[in-house]
Amino acid sequence: MSRQRTVIKVGTSTLTYENGKMNFRRIERLCKVLCDLHNSGEDLLLVSSGAVGVGMGKTGLSRRPEETKKKQALAAIGQCELMFMYDKFFGEYNHNIAQILLTADVVESAHKRENIVNTIEALLDMDIIPIINENDTVAIDEIYGKNFGDNDMLSAIVSGIVSADRLIILTDIDGLYDSNPKTNPGAKKIDVVEHIDAGILEMAAGTGSNRGTGGMITKLQAANYATKCGIEVDVINGSEPETLYQVFDGNCPGTKFIAAQ
Repeated sequence: MSRQRTVIKVGTSTLTYENGKMNFRRIERLCKVLCDLHNSGEDLLLVSSGAVGVGMGKTGLSRRPEETKKKQALAAIGQCELMFMYDKFFGEYNHNIAQILLTADVVESAHKRENIVNTIEALLDMDIIPIINENDTVAIDEIYGKNFGDNDMLSAIVSGIVSADRLIILTDIDGLYDSNPKTNPGAKKIDVVEHIDAGILEMAAGTGSNRGTGGMITKLQAANYATKCGIEVDVINGSEPETLYQVFDGNCPGTKFIAAQ
């Protein structure tokens, strides 16, 4: 495998069970695979959702609260727990991580964006895997989908500013289908998308899991942004982290979005 720079986005539904509790086995497997890929010479950045969802599980809540201040509090609780677990599991495979929390105003500022890039480049040079999330406790608009939109778009923006070769989005279905596979057993998966148009966008359905904020539509929006930046996007099921190897070997098991030339 040739050396590439890849941004991997993992969502709340991949990191947690339906009851909101952390899925330790899957998180450990994900960290093991990422460490192995990093050992092979790949530059990796992880964009991780899950702060609010993990906060819900830690506090025993079954549904996301409506009050903004409670969502902010859950983000603060969950982010601490999330990074603790990443540090533990990556550390077991002798890899160091770093936390980067972003807000849209930082990315939109040329000077601040340069500082972000410089920090990320320094971390990668130090052989450290950056783990990036939105700063939900400060940037409350993200909770309502008005800032980056959600971490799908954040991962696309990060991919652009670090000049990534590939963005891989892990989700709870196998890829893009021509209709909602959760309600239509006859739905067919689309293996390759050459260009994202109105017809492709209409195929997205659903609002995501109770623990997350996105759905397939946000992944298409992220793919649209990233591919226009010349970045290949692969949307795959995150339930089996080992399938990441297939993507790096050139055999996407989900849906591949071709980068614009």
